[in-house]
Amino acid sequence: MRVVELAGIGPGPFACMLLADLGADVVRVDRPGGPGLGIDPAYDVTNRNKRSVVVDLKAPDGPARVLDLAARADVLVEGYRPGVAERLGVGPGACHARNPALVYGRMTGWGQDGPLADRAGHDVAYIALTGTLGMIGRPGEPPAVPANLLGDYAGGSLYLVVGVLAALHHARATGTGQVVDAAIVDGTAHLSAMIHGMLAAGGWQDRRGANLLDGGCPYYGTYATADGGYMAVGALEPRFYEEFLRLLGLDGLTGARTDVTRWDELRARVAARFASRTRDEWTAVFAGSDACVAPVLSLREAPHHPHLAARSTFTCQGGITQPAPAPRFSATPTAVRTGPALPGDGAAAVARDWGIPGLVTDGPVTDGALPDDLVADGD
Repeated sequence: MRVVELAGIGPGPFACMLLADLGADVVRVDRPGGPGLGIDPAYDVTNRNKRSVVVDLKAPDGPARVLDLAARADVLVEGYRPGVAERLGVGPGACHARNPALVYGRMTGWGQDGPLADRAGHDVAYIALTGTLGMIGRPGEPPAVPANLLGDYAGGSLYLVVGVLAALHHARATGTGQVVDAAIVDGTAHLSAMIHGMLAAGGWQDRRGANLLDGGCPYYGTYATADGGYMAVGALEPRFYEEFLRLLGLDGLTGARTDVTRWDELRARVAARFASRTRDEWTAVFAGSDACVAPVLSLREAPHHPHLAARSTFTCQGGITQPAPAPRFSATPTAVRTGPALPGDGAAAVARDWGIPGLVTDGPVTDGALPDDLVADGD
């Protein structure tokens, strides 16, 4: 599968990294001067397993060079605000005129239509409007920001990939491509489907820290340890809860599991016990049990956990420790084949492999800046 990625930031590059991890030939079309994020391209692992060409879309021949790529591709992904790709001459109409079977993936925060469609934004604003940000955090405190994992990558990148693969299946069956409108607000809202069902059934309160899965339940949450670390507890089912109490050394609390009036008492006693030992000591206590308790590890600690190390959940490529491709396949294993693609370093090979000699030119080079209304959506 051949994928053209029009360079952006956030969920678009991550989605294309996932496609590249799965074996797609992803060609990233970088701007002269780069994306301006301030990160050394050699460390941007979302560009691993890709190749890069540099095209100035403001140059007279820029759009034609992208359309040459689109004509030979199965998928194109862009993350501009609505209408920008059309004004640049590389919108769905122009691309489908060259390649009717092309799957055209559009990654934005607000989507291609609606009152906010042409507004700038970032992950935190998108998830705020969907109700999901308001679910996260302790009662009486501001909502906790879950980095950009919930919106950009879960509600954005993963939904774009699902949509692209479904549309690709349709295109291969019918010969007809289509546009995939992947909006972070749509995907993030979709992630909360189970919660909305529980809300309608009266099994979820529409406030933070008051429910089974949001930290309101004393046997589903996190607790501080004596050394400033934390333990995560998820002892939901009765037998796991009993094992949790036994290993924690608490008695007389079996009935507190379903008695909400005793949850404050239960939380206080659990917190006191965890505060009496270090994180590593508690990790040893719960090791090998079904109490559903785990230490809260940092990003640097995680690759060294025995389970993750045994599964090679993380890998090291070019001196950079990073998550290995996921998921796993029995017949077609994935791998980190190459490090981050540096801007333009794959142009000659792409021109050869894709049969586009004109891709490599000595045309004018600018600083790559676009007017404000043409800048990618941020997310």
